[in-house]
Amino acid sequence: MTAGILDGKKIGEEIRAEVAAAVRSLRERGFRPPGLAAVLVGDHPASRVYVGSKVKACAEAGVFSEKIELPVSTTTEELLSVVNALNGREDVDGILIQLPLPPQIEEEAVLRAVDPAKDVDGFHPVNFGLMTLDRPGFEPCTPAGVMELLRRYEVPLKGRRAVVVGRSHIVGKPMALLLLRAHATVTICHSRTQDLAAVCREADILVAAIGRTALLTHDHIREGAVVVDVGMNRVTDPEEARRLFGSDENRVRIVREKGGTLVGDVLPTAMWEKASFYTPVPGGVGPLTIAMLLSNTLKSARLRLGA
Repeated sequence: MTAGILDGKKIGEEIRAEVAAAVRSLRERGFRPPGLAAVLVGDHPASRVYVGSKVKACAEAGVFSEKIELPVSTTTEELLSVVNALNGREDVDGILIQLPLPPQIEEEAVLRAVDPAKDVDGFHPVNFGLMTLDRPGFEPCTPAGVMELLRRYEVPLKGRRAVVVGRSHIVGKPMALLLLRAHATVTICHSRTQDLAAVCREADILVAAIGRTALLTHDHIREGAVVVDVGMNRVTDPEEARRLFGSDENRVRIVREKGGTLVGDVLPTAMWEKASFYTPVPGGVGPLTIAMLLSNTLKSARLRLGA
């Protein structure tokens, strides 16, 4: 079997182009562009890269963006003051609090302080509750992006068996809820699931979001399943890369020349050999997260502007 690729990079570019076209339409009709404020606390290297990517994506789509950088010593009260000010600004439709936050900050208090109408990350309890009730709100960007990917590749979900490995509030739980909304029969697995491989093999659609390098192997994948790998883990050892990527010498070369490469939560050779379709890492789910952030910001602007 030759597995097909669910190209998240391609679909992400389509979504971003659609957002850009919609923003141009708003401007032509006399409306201001959507606005996104990204708040970065401290100097976490990966967070800085993520925020930079989001700001760049906004610029390309014609979305106004503002990056607010705060020192690592920022207190909960100081961050809440910034959030409250953004809640009141008319030119800001979306507020993004880049996680993780420094340990002295009460993360839950900060996320709860964001106006649910500007919660384009979909992390606020109000939006999470609306999602469980199948009512309109903002869905977390990564699982929403996965659903858009499956829809655009016309992967059937109704009546199919879906297994989600991972139960985080950011990916696992909302992923399961969105699959359930699409009339899939859903099982959530986690670190205490007994005989994980046997449960995973029941899946027509297998979603891995557990954050452990190549945890799922050939034994976890049913022949012909659709595999969505949300994981993103860094591999720096060439021999480990050879074990993970098999005959793909290019990945081993990248590790030797650049010091590392990315791998998901599913063994790449297992996806290639057993899945009917799969998401590559990188280039699968990752590009969809930023695309859906832009889509949610546009949605918020339209609601707030009455456009």
